[in-house]
Amino acid sequence: MAQGETTPRKRGRPTAQERERRRDQILDAAVTLFVSKGYGQASIDELAASARVTKRTIYTYFGDKAEVFTAAIESFRAAALTDLTGRDESLAELGARLVFALHSDEAIGLHRLMIAEAVQFPGLAERFYTSGPRGYIELLATRVADVPGQLTRRARRSDLRPTAGRAPPPSPARAGPSAHPRPGSQTRRHGAPHPRNRRERRALT
Repeated sequence: MAQGETTPRKRGRPTAQERERRRDQILDAAVTLFVSKGYGQASIDELAASARVTKRTIYTYFGDKAEVFTAAIESFRAAALTDLTGRDESLAELGARLVFALHSDEAIGLHRLMIAEAVQFPGLAERFYTSGPRGYIELLATRVADVPGQLTRRARRSDLRPTAGRAPPPSPARAGPSAHPRPGSQTRRHGAPHPRNRRERRALT
């Protein structure tokens, strides 16, 4: 058994499923190790022991520690976007679920890690942004651009719903008597009736 390996391996080349599972195993261990110790303090030896693989396996899958970190960020983002996409939901609902995803322990730990390591590893900070936050921004931008189309599709679905059993819309209230009195029924300012003809007007004078 190779040094650093604590689990038995089958003879022959691993299947595609086994390789994918081993890769995820390394990335999960890398996120935990980087968050707990920091990128600069974590070593490939510690990662190999934590993931229960050999250093050669890590170098074969990723190349170096920076590539492991980038792959871990991309894996986390891909998992979050897979859960966030493919649902017919409003932009507000998508934004709320995105906030919850980015407030997980792993996401917060990775952001704190990158803030602490950005000065010493500026290239790593650029990789972090490209592999992580940019993907979320692009997702939101796509959904914002699709808002008019989404509203149109929902309006069409609403128009196609059956109308049987619905109560008819209330008819508008009938207008009451005109607020303006007719000329013959006008009253004086002090309540005296307005004269209707010449004879009444003469009598009043």
